[in-house]
Amino acid sequence: MEEQKEKLPPIIEQLKEYVETRIKLAKLEAIDKSTTVFASFITDLIVVVSLILTFLFLSFALAFYLASLFHSYAAGFGCMALIYLIIAIIIILMKDKLQQPLINLFIKKIFK
Repeated sequence: MEEQKEKLPPIIEQLKEYVETRIKLAKLEAIDKSTTVFASFITDLIVVVSLILTFLFLSFALAFYLASLFHSYAAGFGCMALIYLIIAIIIILMKDKLQQPLINLFIKKIFK
């Protein structure tokens, strides 16, 4: 009986160390996952902002080009507005087909 009492404290000590190590590991894994998601979000945000700016300036260039063809700024920018309206209607009609791939992309980003 005395032998069991002598063996019990080292086992309890090892168990405490194991639990502490598992807690530290869980914290480090959470930090790793959150920093990876945050870094991915920042780089994706930079890419999206760059693409939006590129799209914006290309839109202005096309609007001015159309304005020079029609000899009217109103007609050039009006054509661009019409193009964007058509794009918006197409996206609204295809919304259900576009949502699931976006959801899957976000899930992959989170669990990567």
